[in-house]
Amino acid sequence: MDSNHKVMQRGNLRFSQSLFLILASALSSYLGMAQLEPQYTQYMYNIGSFNPAYVGSVERAEIAALYRAQWIDIEGAPRTLRFGTNIPFNNGKVGMGINVISDQFGPTSQTFFNVAYSYQVNLSSDTYLSFGVNAGGGILDIDFSKGNFENPDEPLLTTNTFNKFYPTVGAGMFMYGEDWYLGVSAPNFLTGLTKDEEVESFFNDRIQVNMIGGVVLELGDNLKFKPAFLASYFEGLPFRFDLSANFLISDVVTVGASYRVNNAVSGLAGFQISKGMFLGYSYDYSTTPLGQYNQGSHEMILKFFLGEGGNRVRPDRTKRPKGKQKQIDSPRFF
Repeated sequence: MDSNHKVMQRGNLRFSQSLFLILASALSSYLGMAQLEPQYTQYMYNIGSFNPAYVGSVERAEIAALYRAQWIDIEGAPRTLRFGTNIPFNNGKVGMGINVISDQFGPTSQTFFNVAYSYQVNLSSDTYLSFGVNAGGGILDIDFSKGNFENPDEPLLTTNTFNKFYPTVGAGMFMYGEDWYLGVSAPNFLTGLTKDEEVESFFNDRIQVNMIGGVVLELGDNLKFKPAFLASYFEGLPFRFDLSANFLISDVVTVGASYRVNNAVSGLAGFQISKGMFLGYSYDYSTTPLGQYNQGSHEMILKFFLGEGGNRVRPDRTKRPKGKQKQIDSPRFF
């Protein structure tokens, strides 16, 4: 057993009081989500981040940037920055995507990157099933100079930092129609293969499985309602459930709320700035005892839609009777 593992097992590493509150009070909720996959409140606008099958389902190429600041006023709390693209090909079957994510938590910093590929088939005239895979890697950095130590003369601590690379390979499925969707994904199957005790000292390296779904209901000419959910299973721990309800008004303004079971309640808002740009915001209030020590969590997402929607040929287009061809509107409410 190496020096780092001994330090963690004996509890010699002592962070500042604020960071200790995170580790002591929120360990079960944050680690339970799987450290290798950051959490998002606006998951319904960020599906390509954790399901590679989604990348070819969009009508227009998308570029998205997301920033999340969790547990404001707590030193060392998580900060996440994500850049991603979803690019459909003109044949209506293939799509590709790129994800780059930076996730910081106390003295640890992770950078993920992957490339996703999807292929979809039509199950009926308006139902599609997409299969996707992603491959990439992550870089884990730990800077011990950001902590206070009971035994500062430990040999490991004299180096201050260490850096590790680990590969990632994941897969997913995404089935959808004009007004509904359902998907399942495992972002990384290679967990546990490296058997790196240094990494395992900081992360519970196990497979995570995500299931997502939603439906769009027309309540009127200018009002749409979308309930959605995200369920995440982290091997060896209970399910995590996110439930949300959003209203889209005049295809421009979005308002809604979300509940992360036994964790947080959230308010969501969005604005379709133009045909090619969407801005979304969410605020989380923690329902755990940690809530009294922070000012909540903020998340913003900015999406750009490139090109003209509705021109891409779907796989079943040639099979429909003349005069009855129908395309999915873009951008969709998911």
